[in-house]
Amino acid sequence: MTEPELVGQDGVGVPDALQRLWTPHRLAYVQGQDKPEGDEAEGCPFCRLLGMDDADALIVARGEHVWAVLNLYPYNPGHLMVLPYRHVADYPDLTADETRELAEFTQHAMKVVRSVSGAHGFNIGMNQGVIAGAGIAAHLHQHLVPRWGGDANFMPVIGQTKVLPQLLGETRELLSKAWQRVD
Repeated sequence: MTEPELVGQDGVGVPDALQRLWTPHRLAYVQGQDKPEGDEAEGCPFCRLLGMDDADALIVARGEHVWAVLNLYPYNPGHLMVLPYRHVADYPDLTADETRELAEFTQHAMKVVRSVSGAHGFNIGMNQGVIAGAGIAAHLHQHLVPRWGGDANFMPVIGQTKVLPQLLGETRELLSKAWQRVD
């Protein structure tokens, strides 16, 4: 294995042996770019995705009442969300049909992700309200985060960086194709 090329740069700081993995695309998330101002569907990024092409919007599958989309800022490869089409914020406000299909989509998504990536486990949940950590609180969304033994290493813990081995479009393509064939 060849060592990576180290590029020197003049400036402030003490030279060290650390390499930097720059992730400037995450700055939009950190700064809250495109985060909706209010609770209306008009400014909701999730509602906006529904009018886009599935591949461009990273939509994995569409059901009758809910849909699945890859998270644009994933914690792990295959991190997706299941959402109702209806712009609704609070879980108790879902209809019985929305609740049923949200559960069924989540179960199916687990099977699909396991078939594609061999995930060992999952973190599944939703943050209800801004105070609970919801980045987009006005449109309910349930996260499904695949997990593998040893996937929590020093990069996110110390380096505040997540290393993802595959582009989101490629992940979406794999999951979308598998969605149709997995029972």
